[in-house]
Amino acid sequence: MFAAKAVERGSGVRRSVRDVEREVGRDFFVAEVRRRGFHLVECGGQFIVICN
Repeated sequence: MFAAKAVERGSGVRRSVRDVEREVGRDFFVAEVRRRGFHLVECGGQFIVICN
């Protein structure tokens, strides 16, 4: 996800909470978002990462 073009442009990306939990786990995902200095919102079963 963090290799997406939207991340490079400083845009936002969204992913299903269920998919994130299944593939990498919520704790790892949240830690990686924080490490990169991005903002994370959870709404309607989706994670929205603001990459600027």
